[in-house]
Order: sequence, then structure tokens, then C-alpha cells
Amino acid sequence: MSTPVIVYSTSGCSDCNLVKQFLTEQGVPFEVRDVMTSTVYQDEVEKLGFMGVPVTVGGDHVVKGFNLPELKALIEAAAK
Repeated sequence: MSTPVIVYSTSGCSDCNLVKQFLTEQGVPFEVRDVMTSTVYQDEVEKLGFMGVPVTVGGDHVVKGFNLPELKALIEAAAK
């Protein structure tokens, strides 16, 4: 995986957990950024154009929510 994958999430967020579980099952390393612990992370999500989580970022790909087709495309793009 050449492009780092970042998952913006919060604890107790079921969709966030689904995204993290999916990435783990696919063998994709990722960094978790809990927006409830950092205003910097909150600002990063807002700059991406979103107000909620999960938001998954890999290179130029950004996926809001637990969207399997978009997450698979993000993984493919991040692997290049």
C-alpha cells in the first residue's frame, strides 16, 4: 500500500467500525483519527466537505460512510 489510508471516526460509531473492520479484513493498513479527540481532525473533515463520520481518505479518493463499492475503489487507487 503506497498511499496511506486515513479513517476519520468516533468511538461508538457503527459505520466507522464497519469501515475499519472491512479495511482490516482486506489487509489494508490505516490510521484512525478520532474527531472527538482533536479539533485538528474535525477541521480536516470539514475541509473535505463533510460534517459527519466515517470519512475514509486514500490519496485523491474520499469516501463518506460505509459504501463498499467506493471503499473498494479507494483501496485499488491507494495500492498504486
